Amino acid sequence: MKHLFTILKYALLLSISAALMWYAVRGQDLSRIGHYIATANYLWLGLTLSLSTLGYFSRAYRWQMQLNASQNPAPYWPVYHAMMVGYLANLVLPRMGEVIRCSVLRRTSGVPVQVALGTVVTERVIDVLVLLGLLSTILLLDFNTFWNFVTQNLLGGHYDALARNRTPLLIAACIGAVLLLTAGYALFRNLERLRQNAFFNKAILFVKGLLAGVFSVLKLENKWLFLFHTLFTWTIYYLMDYLAFFCFPETYSLDMRAGLAVLTFGAFGMAAPVAGGIGPFHVLVQGVLLVYGVSKEAGIAYALVVHGAQTLLVVLMGGISFVAVAAADKGNMLTEAEALADEPLTTE
Repeated sequence: MKHLFTILKYALLLSISAALMWYAVRGQDLSRIGHYIATANYLWLGLTLSLSTLGYFSRAYRWQMQLNASQNPAPYWPVYHAMMVGYLANLVLPRMGEVIRCSVLRRTSGVPVQVALGTVVTERVIDVLVLLGLLSTILLLDFNTFWNFVTQNLLGGHYDALARNRTPLLIAACIGAVLLLTAGYALFRNLERLRQNAFFNKAILFVKGLLAGVFSVLKLENKWLFLFHTLFTWTIYYLMDYLAFFCFPETYSLDMRAGLAVLTFGAFGMAAPVAGGIGPFHVLVQGVLLVYGVSKEAGIAYALVVHGAQTLLVVLMGGISFVAVAAADKGNMLTEAEALADEPLTTE
């Protein structure tokens, strides 16, 4: 039954991706999209992929800093390989890559899964804060442009109706608050009984390990270096999206604010719980480019080329890391086998 539920869950996520991709290309001239893709200047795309490689190396170093601060140090290359294997897994199993990379790191470097997962949670929290900062920045720079686009093109006549009648929203908020308070009260009343449950105690131990990884960022020896790698990684992401504008005639003249908007909304698309961000990324990037006057055909061509190139890079780098991890794991098993073979036989 559990396997059936898992299959249905991933089938649903795959269906959502397919539906969003259909939405992005419906009613458009597919020959024009193909022409944009065929005539793109891929020299600029090659430059963006080179920068992307540097971004992965920097991100792995930042993760290593967190692990070292959690009192569970690990060598750089096992950390990098575990991270890339996780990114590779995310292309197939949405949001499972984070768990898989922590599991790989445990096998290669002995870092407890819950501690490594805690550092990944911290990493995601930092990324969300950066994203919120970017969103605030782009809305301040181009608020009127985006507001007009949302109210006129996305909401249409529904915006005025929502503005006049907020009762349904208030009722939904009240229901949500009551349910949350009820759940909290039930947990508080049954806390003593839960403490006698073995599963609950294991969960508490797991959460403690998770928090140790989360708060590892407070114990960093060089917080400025950590901040540098965070800013460097996001600068790389920005340059990747901005330089890709020069691949297409319709996006060639877009300014740096448009690049910031594509980075922000594209990152939200990649964070969606679908395989590799397929669907949400394309719809959001196409919509952002539409705000800046780019046609839907050129917008989806840009999204397809950029996302496709990044996916191929992850497959390549993640595949190399997967082979490296498999070879290291095989080496560990051979070492253990040799050690057992060297032990003298004893008889009682």
